[in-house]
Amino acid sequence: MALSNSSWRLPQPFFLIGIPGLERSQHWIALPLGVLYFLALVGNVTILLIIWTDSSLHQPMYLFLAMLAAIDLILASSTAPKAIAVLLVHAHEIGYTVCLIQMFFIHAFSSMESGILVAMALDRYVAICQPLHHTTILHPGVIGRIGMVVLVRGLLLLLPFPILLQRLIFCQATVIGHAYCEHMAVVKLACSETTVNRAYGLAVALLVVGLDVLAIGISYALILQEVLKVPGGEARRKAFSTCGSHVCVILVFYVPGMFSFLTHRFGHHVPHHIHVLLATLYLLVPPALNPLVYGVKTRQIRQRVLRVFSRKGQI
Repeated sequence: MALSNSSWRLPQPFFLIGIPGLERSQHWIALPLGVLYFLALVGNVTILLIIWTDSSLHQPMYLFLAMLAAIDLILASSTAPKAIAVLLVHAHEIGYTVCLIQMFFIHAFSSMESGILVAMALDRYVAICQPLHHTTILHPGVIGRIGMVVLVRGLLLLLPFPILLQRLIFCQATVIGHAYCEHMAVVKLACSETTVNRAYGLAVALLVVGLDVLAIGISYALILQEVLKVPGGEARRKAFSTCGSHVCVILVFYVPGMFSFLTHRFGHHVPHHIHVLLATLYLLVPPALNPLVYGVKTRQIRQRVLRVFSRKGQI
């Protein structure tokens, strides 16, 4: 029976199932999620400390990497603690307001991460195609403004999500078949008209991902065109190696994200527990892997980490 207008507006908690269909074994799933969250915390904090304390790393690529690490910390921390609590200790209930806040943080900082990947592609383009003017074009003032644009874009585009959700009427038990408060999972619970919510969610996803992937694609097309002009295989190899870590991060972020997005809206044949697992891993795998990718691929960071551990070994 539908709730009255006076009752549905009261802040009512949501119930997070976790991994639907795997309730008996989902406490085992919490273990790898906890490992990923631990790697995300340690790795990104290490990246931030190294860049903060080493003045030689105060260059465009590393400043953007520091922004990426900060975003990854917030993104992982917005998802993992509650998801692990749901799976491990059955803390299924989440307050109405807390659910909306979590949903906003997850989607807003996912948008910011996409924007930082575009900025890093721009940095690689300038470094390879305009190497003599790299530090003058991307000086700290420009980097700060780019970071501010990415931040404001994420906040403004995603702020309507919780606002639009507050106008919906939830007729039945507010049970979310997910491990965290995901926008479409909450929208599907409503019995009132959700066309605006669905249309805006799809428009934001296409706008953010579409434009960002297009910008990254154009940047790398220009980079490839420039690199192919360079004579000698060794010079080309060095040019491509400077982009290797960024390309890995792009693939880790966009491929599972696009798969999760498409299966959520169009993949009705995909089992729901598979979708929930992929959606959860999508928010934890990139924050956990990004520091490892840059630590392995970036010589300066790798050397700094080795120096730190060697000092500890001497102590």
